Amino acid sequence: MSTHQIQLTINGRPQHATVEGRLTLSDFLRGDAGCTGVHVGCEHGVCGACTVMVDGNAVRSCLMLAVQADGCTVTTVEGLAAEDGTLHPVQQALRDEHGLQCGFCTPGIVMTLASLTAADNKAAPDKVMNALSGHICRCTGYQGIRRAARKLAGGAA
Repeated sequence: MSTHQIQLTINGRPQHATVEGRLTLSDFLRGDAGCTGVHVGCEHGVCGACTVMVDGNAVRSCLMLAVQADGCTVTTVEGLAAEDGTLHPVQQALRDEHGLQCGFCTPGIVMTLASLTAADNKAAPDKVMNALSGHICRCTGYQGIRRAARKLAGGAA
């Protein structure tokens, strides 16, 4: 097996690791970096549960190799809340609008919305809803998630 040295920043902390060339970013984040908020559902990039931000862009970490993140800044759901526990605006909106239930899909949804709102503080509602279309949730019926997304996009909840 070929191994590679990688250096990246995860949730504001520099990381150095030796990884196999075939190791996915999701497996690296969960297993090696201890970021268990990265959930792995389908392992095909369909469900959205493994979404993280790489250099500010939402990506499906099950479709990216850890070696591809060399030199990048990775943010997982664990890196969003403030040190004092204050929730990120996306987390707060989901909480306020009851946009989570079992929580399996929640980290991926949070990261997609955080990426959109970081790039465009008040992203257009249709852009936000389109971004959410790539996430599968089995529990909530999506209504709370949609209300939170509309709230973040500057629309009425």
